[in-house]
Amino acid sequence: MQMCPAFSPAEVRALSACAAVFVPGDPARAGSLAFFPAEGSGPPEVPGAQPRELSLVLPDEDGTLRVRPVHATLLPVARALPVLTRARVHDDAHPSTAFWGGAVLLALDLLARGLLLPGLSPADHDAWRCGPLGPGELARVRELAASMPPVAHCGPVAAPPGSDAAELPLAEPERLLRHFLDAVADTLPRTAAAPALTGSDAYTAGPPQHLPGQRAWAADVAAGHDAGVRLSLRIETPAGDEESGAEVVGAFRAVLQLHSLSDPGRIADAAEVWAATGADDGAFGPRARVDALLALRRAAGAWAPLSPLLAAGVPDTVELADEEVAELLGEGQKALAGAGVEVHWPREPARELTARGVVGPGGEAAGRQDAGAGFLSADSLLTFSWRFSLGGRGLTREELDVLAEAKRPLVRLRDQWVLIDPAQAGRARDRRDHTLAPMEAVGAALTGAADVGGERVEVRASGALEELRARIADPHRAEPVPVPEGLAATLRDYQQRGLSWLAGMTSLGLGACLADDMGLGKTVTLIALHLHRQADPATAGPTLVVCPASLMGNWQREIERFAPGTPVRRYHGASRAAAGLPAEGFVLTTYGTMRLDAAALAGAGWGMVVADEAQHVKNPYSSTARRLRAIPAKARVALTGTPVENNLSELWAVLDWTTPGLLGRLGTFRRVYARAVESGDDPAAARRLARLVGPFLLRRRKSDPGIAPELPPKTETDHAVGLTAEQTGLYEAVVRETLAAVAAADGMERRGLIVQLLTSLKQICNHPAQYLKEDRPRVGGRSGKVELLDELLDTILAEGAGVLLFTQYVRMGRLLERHLAARGVATQFLHGQTPIPAREEMVRRFQDGEVPVFLLSLKAAGTGLNLTRAEHVIHVDRWWNPAVEAQATDRAYRIGQTRPVQVHRIVTEGTIEDRIAELLVRKQALADAVLTGGEAALTELSDAELAELVTLRTATR
Repeated sequence: MQMCPAFSPAEVRALSACAAVFVPGDPARAGSLAFFPAEGSGPPEVPGAQPRELSLVLPDEDGTLRVRPVHATLLPVARALPVLTRARVHDDAHPSTAFWGGAVLLALDLLARGLLLPGLSPADHDAWRCGPLGPGELARVRELAASMPPVAHCGPVAAPPGSDAAELPLAEPERLLRHFLDAVADTLPRTAAAPALTGSDAYTAGPPQHLPGQRAWAADVAAGHDAGVRLSLRIETPAGDEESGAEVVGAFRAVLQLHSLSDPGRIADAAEVWAATGADDGAFGPRARVDALLALRRAAGAWAPLSPLLAAGVPDTVELADEEVAELLGEGQKALAGAGVEVHWPREPARELTARGVVGPGGEAAGRQDAGAGFLSADSLLTFSWRFSLGGRGLTREELDVLAEAKRPLVRLRDQWVLIDPAQAGRARDRRDHTLAPMEAVGAALTGAADVGGERVEVRASGALEELRARIADPHRAEPVPVPEGLAATLRDYQQRGLSWLAGMTSLGLGACLADDMGLGKTVTLIALHLHRQADPATAGPTLVVCPASLMGNWQREIERFAPGTPVRRYHGASRAAAGLPAEGFVLTTYGTMRLDAAALAGAGWGMVVADEAQHVKNPYSSTARRLRAIPAKARVALTGTPVENNLSELWAVLDWTTPGLLGRLGTFRRVYARAVESGDDPAAARRLARLVGPFLLRRRKSDPGIAPELPPKTETDHAVGLTAEQTGLYEAVVRETLAAVAAADGMERRGLIVQLLTSLKQICNHPAQYLKEDRPRVGGRSGKVELLDELLDTILAEGAGVLLFTQYVRMGRLLERHLAARGVATQFLHGQTPIPAREEMVRRFQDGEVPVFLLSLKAAGTGLNLTRAEHVIHVDRWWNPAVEAQATDRAYRIGQTRPVQVHRIVTEGTIEDRIAELLVRKQALADAVLTGGEAALTELSDAELAELVTLRTATR
């Protein structure tokens, strides 16, 4: 297609406001669009186009059609296409111009689907056209033609201006639209590559070729396409004995039918077309028989049983054996559809055999009317029963046996003919009822489907299982329970709802995960749950809380505050003794102690076990997770602000502890849900997973309406700093040397080098002394981060505010501790080696205002602590997971905070930190569903991708 000068936006807008008429040409690409002002002014000036005077049939003010002269700008189709496609977006576009823009889009859609055929124009010029067009495409063309504005088909005429146009023939809309579609089709594919297909200069971007000798060839190309007919098969069933239904007389017949492509409503049997003569033969066109035989040859190639029709004098019918009918019910029909042949089955026989499962308690449990937990005990089983339907009516096993044993496609059943593949009926009969484990049945009831032999089957719950499903499906509609009398606290509305949900789930023998944001009061909600359960002897008993060491003091203080008089004991340290574990109240222990003493703790008869910060057991194969599973309890509750840190397997680990068996085996869960959800390829899998885990996981955020409206505002600011000259030199040297080593390594050695590279670069971004491991470093003047930190602290401390400084590196924390001490700033540093009593004292000192700057290791202090005196949170370096970073921020931004909180994140420009900060913005949106594995994921980058990630981008001072 010849390149044309591009139109400016102003020119496009001016042309769009004009009326437009299509002027056909021969060949089709010689057509043009005439643009003329609707109000009678002069035509728009377009470079390279000269205005012409045309006589058009246009309506007067009274609606009378008259021939009127207009000054129009004529553009060839090739040049008009960009104007028409953009005209549709202009609000002031003329209806006729907008219409032709819609026609362009239809043409582009047809061509993009390969509906393009070569042929000859009426004057025997080489021409492309849209085709073949099936019934669907023809319906779209007719629908668009019906909306054609009157002006759009008031084409040029030879009558003198002023003539009454009442007797003048106007262009028929559908025919004119077909001419335009062909014009677009004849314009776009004309490239220099066309001779490779045609073997000549025809159909290329060159001048039109006059090819009268190719008429026969063009007719052959058109045969069987939209120039003639398409085929279908009408299946006729054999006659039978209506009384007994025992015998079927005769064979199945396939009757060949012809459909006119020019008039889709015209259908006739092949026998009628072959018998027609004279004028009647023209109903389907003079080439109907030739077209039908060509189409039949393609159909017989797709499905061999039609081959006898090719040898018949009149290809009207062919008899089909039972096995051929059975084949036609399946793969045969698909093969014929690919050849453009539809198969029409009789309406009378029922044909659709469907199967679904019904799951519910069996035996005595089936008669229970309550949705209690009795049938969910570990040693009980629930029944999976198959239910079959034919044409929407249920089938008994006996009737299914009849269908399978008949071994014929056509069977008489219930005074009705049934047309069905015998093999399908046999497979259905072979399906047997079986049993499901209780939680497997609950999962099927919640999702409405189950995997049976690798096939996903629709499932419906019945009896008490259906009552249970309805009761737990929406955790936000849990039946309210009263606040326990012994609770010395007023629960907020969302905390009251959380208590009701936990009470309902644990009373049913089901586990639960309360995954509220940090600071929303999970601890007080759990204390209320413990008190509630003590009122019922069936659920009463001591509660074991397993938590990080840093949270034991907070748990004890909260229990003593909100449940005064309730015994609380710490099971921790060298003096611990399992012999004296209490029969009521709370026992607090750490994950480390639990791992060592799991056997002793398992014999205590717990009413409830609570895993606080449950992400500590996100690895189901760790010894901590295995030991925790070995401790029995009447109820299990997980508390976490981050149910998913890195991937969905962590969610499986938490919920498989609280409610074993709900999510099946880990491998199956990864195959059915995790991979599909994490890849984003199957949105339906994400919805099924949400239905499955939703009842067992209650997730509320501070930002949710009505959750924590009393919280003050939080402001987050990213501070970009440059590298010093020393940092720049170190950074570039490490990148250069390590990338060379990575390129020469593979396997585990390569992964190790990448992790080492990422760690080194982050340390250099913090401070050269951290990377160089200097014992007594000079701190000032060597790090952009430290300089900015000094400026921030000067302002913050001048206001008398408290500040939390988070870093993921203990060495960096030590460096900052010495640096701030040298500047006269009082600090304290909490890290993984800080003893528990010292941690609690540090928290008290900060909350009392004795120490204004609290340095914290992110891993050791990112959860559980209540540090609401802080008005500022500074992240000196970034963590790989935004959810972990948010948990650290929530040490200050939580219930009890009355002042606005400002969060500062320090990032070095142009470095790995800058790149990771960009990734975290996207990762934050996926934190509750799919998170990559941080450094572990980055080790799989190619050398080029890794270089792009770590190479220093901007010059620093």
